Amino acid sequence: MNSISTLMPLFVLALAGLFYVAGRARARNIAAGDFAALHSRPEQHGMLALLWVLLAGLSSYLVILIFGNWLITSSLLSEISSANPDLSGIEAQLVLSDAKAIAMDTVASRQGDLRSAIAARYTLLSTVLVWTMVLVPVALGIATGLRQMQNITLEWRARNRSETILRGFLFACAAIAVLTTIGIVLSLVFETFSFFNKIGWRVDKYLFGTNWSPLAGVTEGKMDPERVGAVPLFAGTLLITAIAMTVAVPIGLLAAVFLSDFASARVRAWAKPMLEILAGIPTVVYGFFAAITVAPALRGFGESIGLSVASESALAAGIVMGIMIIPFISSLSDDVINAVPQSLRDGSYGLGATKAETIRQVVLPAALPGIVSAVLLGVSRAVGETMIVVMAAGQGANLSLNPLDAVTTVTVQIVMLITGDTEASTAAGPAFTLGFTLFCVTLVLNIIALRTVRKYRELYD
Repeated sequence: MNSISTLMPLFVLALAGLFYVAGRARARNIAAGDFAALHSRPEQHGMLALLWVLLAGLSSYLVILIFGNWLITSSLLSEISSANPDLSGIEAQLVLSDAKAIAMDTVASRQGDLRSAIAARYTLLSTVLVWTMVLVPVALGIATGLRQMQNITLEWRARNRSETILRGFLFACAAIAVLTTIGIVLSLVFETFSFFNKIGWRVDKYLFGTNWSPLAGVTEGKMDPERVGAVPLFAGTLLITAIAMTVAVPIGLLAAVFLSDFASARVRAWAKPMLEILAGIPTVVYGFFAAITVAPALRGFGESIGLSVASESALAAGIVMGIMIIPFISSLSDDVINAVPQSLRDGSYGLGATKAETIRQVVLPAALPGIVSAVLLGVSRAVGETMIVVMAAGQGANLSLNPLDAVTTVTVQIVMLITGDTEASTAAGPAFTLGFTLFCVTLVLNIIALRTVRKYRELYD
């Protein structure tokens, strides 16, 4: 039954397809061959029936799916508390977890009469929920489809109503995107306020402190302000990002110039796909490459010339991260350069400029807004990268601008805080605060980039 309930969206979709065919056929029969007498075409009558069946079936399925498990959990926890009032909330959750394990024939941590009774109750309620998820969407879909079939007449405005439904669906999609963004920002803000409350609102210690170990001095929910200095994290992030962009921007931009203005069609046909393959390689593979190949090579080369290179260094992580970002900058820059009107090139050639001078003085300035966007995308990719840094740059919060030393980044520390053994409510504060600070930094970079793009776009549009 669980598999059937999981496949219910497909059943609803098939049911909607049947009503589409039926609605179209009914409209044709009513028109009796004179389709001009219909306000809407037969396909639009079928589409309206399809949309209403989908809306009724899928919405009911989602409501039952979301609230059904919550109702079962609340009911069972209430029964557990009634049977044994001395149990705490966590102990009741453990009893429920064991009961679910017994019901699903998996290993439970403990056995007992209460757990067996709750397991039987859970099995019964789950069966009821599954049947509800199967029968209610189908019944509502059929009822809604039959209602739409009855509404089909010569004057029925199916086109207007179907367009209204589609317009509402598109609006809902846009609203979800906006509300998701607002929710992310609000969650960051609330957790950031909670974090600063735990350190006594010593914002200066967070922004300018150099010692980062927020979970080391926690007492009664309060954190030691002397241990929350985020300067080493942002210094490491900027250092690795700078190294990565030093590698990616020149190589990516020059590769784009070559592919767009110098390479033949045959060379471009195989060179660009080969370059873009780099974008499809998983970051963990880049991390292995940095840790196993690049870092030992840099350490060996440094020792040969008398330099001390750490086994995990910012230079190794930055170089490999730059290689990973090259296809992003190259592909986007190539598209932007190709979009520059040929008339600008022809005008430059007509004035006696060479191809190199045309590219340097005409094409690149005209394509600058797109190039800035490509570079900004590369910076965002570098700032948000985690696996390469974890495997090649280290996890220690060291304040150093030496690329040969081991450093860490903001994203790595966020992952370490969230996935550690510390209670989530305690670790979430510093993790979300780092995320909010990184969000503000990225926002400032976006504003600067937009101003640059707007300035040069006015000159070359």
